[in-house]
Amino acid sequence: MATPPVIKADKREEFGKGASRRLRREGKVPGVLYESGIDNVHFAVDRLEITALVRNEGTNAVLELEVDGEKLLCMVKNVDQNVLTLEIDHVDLLGVKRGEKVVVEVPVVTEGEAHPAAVVLQEADVVEVEVDALKIPDELTVSIEGKEIGEQITAADITLPEGAELITDPETLVVNFTYEQQDEELEEAAAEAEEGGAEAGAESTEEPTE
Repeated sequence: MATPPVIKADKREEFGKGASRRLRREGKVPGVLYESGIDNVHFAVDRLEITALVRNEGTNAVLELEVDGEKLLCMVKNVDQNVLTLEIDHVDLLGVKRGEKVVVEVPVVTEGEAHPAAVVLQEADVVEVEVDALKIPDELTVSIEGKEIGEQITAADITLPEGAELITDPETLVVNFTYEQQDEELEEAAAEAEEGGAEAGAESTEEPTE
């Protein structure tokens, strides 16, 4: 992302739950920008704008927050959503500098088809990488084409963008290729329970002895 989108924001002077509720009724989302060396910036942005940014760019979205005519380069660090409406209730931003590297979690997706007999188990959905703040990938893709039972893909096998560094332990299992397993213990327990139930039913039909 060479040119981050610009989102205009109003500086917040009122704080607390009451002030936040008023902002939300007005279609705005309260937030805080954190950056080392400067005071936290409390702001409010248009809900539709920030929702579109997060939806299109993901939770690692980079933007320029325009406050009082000043543009502050930052990235989305955390989003709080309403549990009922799923609308964004609050957003935390992290200030960054051009050329600065940041540590982020990036989703891992698979492509291709494994061997028909193999069951594909994705053990890790994200990996941590250190990358230029303006070059954060939306996702990292690994090929499972033709993979057979017994093979594995670890974090070290993932191809990273140029200049990015893997932070996750390289030996972390990301995708495992195994066989369809049947829980023999459960099957045996079910069979024993069925047999025991049949015996109990048979006993209940016997005439009591005096």
